[in-house]
Amino acid sequence: MRLTVLGCSGSYNGPDAAASSYLVEAEHDDGTGSRTWRLLLDLGSGALGPLQRLTDPLGIDAVLLSHLHADHCLDLCGYYVMRKYHPTGAQPRLPVWGPSTTADRMARAYDLELDPGMHEEFDFLTWAGPITIGPFAIEAQPVEHPVEAYAMRISADGAVLAYSGDTGPCGGLDAVAKDADLLLAEASFRSCDVNPPALHLTGTECGEVATRMGVRRLVVTHVPPWFTSDVALAEARAAFDGPVELATPGAVYDV
Repeated sequence: MRLTVLGCSGSYNGPDAAASSYLVEAEHDDGTGSRTWRLLLDLGSGALGPLQRLTDPLGIDAVLLSHLHADHCLDLCGYYVMRKYHPTGAQPRLPVWGPSTTADRMARAYDLELDPGMHEEFDFLTWAGPITIGPFAIEAQPVEHPVEAYAMRISADGAVLAYSGDTGPCGGLDAVAKDADLLLAEASFRSCDVNPPALHLTGTECGEVATRMGVRRLVVTHVPPWFTSDVALAEARAAFDGPVELATPGAVYDV
């Protein structure tokens, strides 16, 4: 399984990075021949651009949305236009897994009537239990955020990738992180500040989750442009003695 960072800026696009989006790939033979299967974890503001540099956006197998804040979902609007009006013709409906209000939220974002909204381009599905997409086994766990939000645990070829989405410390995050080969965790807050509860993680809390849940490798992401990312990285390293890296646009991780 391979993870590529499309966007990693927290809360809004940074000067050098799109907002949250990650490409996950794995080889799989579904009986019709072996090919590379591709998932998008979130598709935040600006992420559709780097996706086009890395692969054919029409070759994605599913989009998995952690929650419906703009920095995690808004480029689904541009993706809708691409799939609806592409010169090669309208594309097959693409599965989009997410919170219960995803279809209506995206229709409003593009100023569409709720019916049909984007239903002709996307098959909107609500997180309600484990799912399988090609080689990927995916579990979504509710987490602490002001809106309906999920962390994800993605397994393929005996490896486990855990993705925090946006969350404060909680049991759902611990559940997806347990024994993960790689934890991709957001660090929007700094430990030196007085932070609101049930909203985001600090770098220290990322490291504490990784230590507590036996994670093998930690990648810190979603640092807002108003903070220096080195602070989040230093906090995480102080709380976790395993490998810790800072997500950067275009970075690739073999899981």
